[in-house]
Amino acid sequence: MNEISNWKDITLNTLSDIGNRVLSVLPKLIGAVLVLLIGWAISKVIIILIKRILKLPQIERFSSKLSEQRFFGNINMKFGISKTILLFVKWALFLTALIIAADIMDWDFVSNEIGNLLRYLPQLFSALLVFFLGLYLARFVRKTVTGFYGSLDLGGAKAIGGILFYVIAIVTSVTALDQAGIDTTVLTNNVTLILGAFLLTVAISIGLGSKKIVESLLQSHYSRKNYEIGDKIEFNGMSGTIERIDNISLVLKTEKGKVVIPIKEIVENQVTLINDRT
Repeated sequence: MNEISNWKDITLNTLSDIGNRVLSVLPKLIGAVLVLLIGWAISKVIIILIKRILKLPQIERFSSKLSEQRFFGNINMKFGISKTILLFVKWALFLTALIIAADIMDWDFVSNEIGNLLRYLPQLFSALLVFFLGLYLARFVRKTVTGFYGSLDLGGAKAIGGILFYVIAIVTSVTALDQAGIDTTVLTNNVTLILGAFLLTVAISIGLGSKKIVESLLQSHYSRKNYEIGDKIEFNGMSGTIERIDNISLVLKTEKGKVVIPIKEIVENQVTLINDRT
């Protein structure tokens, strides 16, 4: 009987201890759940407000234009500003509520780790921003260089533009990784050698192509000096009035229509000036 009585006492004490522990934890648990629910409700309101702001015409146009860009050939990199901002805000609010709930439950380790993650989010967001802004800069430089070389009718325009694009893209990628807190020491050393080779290639290409650039500019200067818009000339059996002169061509208006003549041919061949400007 004494043994049964001891079992009874042990069972009652254990149940009482469990009950006391549950009762001591229950208020904290209820408080943590309430914090999560309130945080969820507040995040919903904030997300709705941000969505309305992001639906402004200027932001929608920029976001749509950004998502349609093709940076690497035919690869379409979808990057929605609105979705990225909303995702960042959602996670920031959720992690904040989770930290408060963990503090209420006295889970210091969980609270500290989530706090570290929350502090890392702005760093990650800024790294993504650096990466995409760098790609836009690289794309702008490629387009500008290709257009400039193309306007002068020089070969290798796309190649040089492509090289500059990838140089800027690589530098931007390394910078973004560094901004994200990733050790890029080894990568930076290797990239420096690669960029040196790229820049040397670009310098050689520009050096080889500069002769043609100077020649084209001199031809344009010579033509503008000797001929004016409105002059009547005879060239290669055609006669007409000069309508336009630019760096690479001369537009001659004849009886049969407009004829586009390369500046190089005007300079290297005989041209008869019909009208007298004296």
